[in-house]
Amino acid sequence: MIIEDEFTDRSSEGISRGPFGANMAAIMLDEQVHAGLGGTVAMRFIARDWSIREFTYADLVDASWRIARALRSLGIAAGETVFTLTGRIPGGYQAALGVLRANAVLCPLFSVFGPEPIRQRLELGRGVALVTTTSLYRRRVLPIAGDIPTLRHVLLVDADRDDDLLGEGPGGHRVHSLNVLMDLAPGRCEIEPTDPEDTALLHFTSGTTGMPKGALHVHAAAHAHRETARAVFGLAAGDVYWCTADPGWVTGTSYGLSAPLACGVTMVVDEAELDIDRWYEILEHQRITVWYTAPTAIRMLMRAGDDPASGRDLSALRLAASVGEPLDADAVRWGQRVLGTAIHDTWWQTETGSIMIATTPDIDVRPGSMGRPLAGIDAELFASDDEGRLKVGPSGRPVVVDDPGTPGIVALRSGWPSMFRGYLDAEDLYRECFVDEWYLSGDLARRDGDGYFWFV
Repeated sequence: MIIEDEFTDRSSEGISRGPFGANMAAIMLDEQVHAGLGGTVAMRFIARDWSIREFTYADLVDASWRIARALRSLGIAAGETVFTLTGRIPGGYQAALGVLRANAVLCPLFSVFGPEPIRQRLELGRGVALVTTTSLYRRRVLPIAGDIPTLRHVLLVDADRDDDLLGEGPGGHRVHSLNVLMDLAPGRCEIEPTDPEDTALLHFTSGTTGMPKGALHVHAAAHAHRETARAVFGLAAGDVYWCTADPGWVTGTSYGLSAPLACGVTMVVDEAELDIDRWYEILEHQRITVWYTAPTAIRMLMRAGDDPASGRDLSALRLAASVGEPLDADAVRWGQRVLGTAIHDTWWQTETGSIMIATTPDIDVRPGSMGRPLAGIDAELFASDDEGRLKVGPSGRPVVVDDPGTPGIVALRSGWPSMFRGYLDAEDLYRECFVDEWYLSGDLARRDGDGYFWFV
């Protein structure tokens, strides 16, 4: 599944395996406990009814060990793919950590997917197990469960031992209570040796323009998640961090799970969907210091006017950032006026796995700009024709755009740790994304004279 060639042979260069090896779950959890943060709250979960549950780093270490042991007890081997479909609930995050610790490949699914997108991805990814809730299993999975020949096990995060769903499911898979399996698998077990280049994550693109493509990422990606979060957000132990993304998308994995835990912060998880008053309540009373959200959400807050934020104490918030689509200048200025901090834009893709271009805290915010490439990231603009096709010069190499303000295709020199290592079962399609050692993002941008990129 991993393509070993000139595009990947530099990707783990200089990566330290640390005292707990290269496993992504160990980087997120065990290293924090080893650093003395075992009793620190790692995840603060806010339920729809406003009840709160907290999990320390030590708690998550224990839960992930028991889930890893449960998976092994079912015969799930390293390298096999386990899907999660849970939404923003503790069991989903714990399951993701357990899958990674077991050296299986984690593939998170968006919780509002219907049966057909779920079936399509489970089939394409050859999923052997699915972690989900009883409600989602009844409504979204049962109608298509008999059509997925590779599916052997379904693990329900909220079922007890007497649940009527347990047992044989359609198509021959077995339905289990994850809590019961965890109770039967206490204690630790050794992590199997993990190479930084072992596949850890499978992220499907949306599929809005055709069949979804499965981007493969490796355990070394955790280092990029951590270092980019430090560079862009200044994340450090003591921060209270809130990423609003669903764990079914790459943002919800890279920056809703991996980055905050690898940085030793307290991450806030809200089960409910966007509600303007609720969001301001969380920002204020949870004393959020760093907030990462989407332009769509920011625009909804803007349309509600300034009144919902009036009288709120948002003084703890030192940085707000956005991802997912271009952030317009009005939104940046709105953040400064209402939140007390300009909103920093970030640019990256499912394929890049982590932030590549951003307005970092050490540079001026230019409203409407996506910022500058992060340290260690080489970004260029390659010329394209009116059809958006890459222009190639007489030497056969891409034509670099040098003129400030002239649009071009954003290209990145390959070799960063979170770069995708391939498209599942589509090696030719993967190779088409590269020219020489450059990854072609397909996105158009212009660059000003100071090196700031502006999305086109």
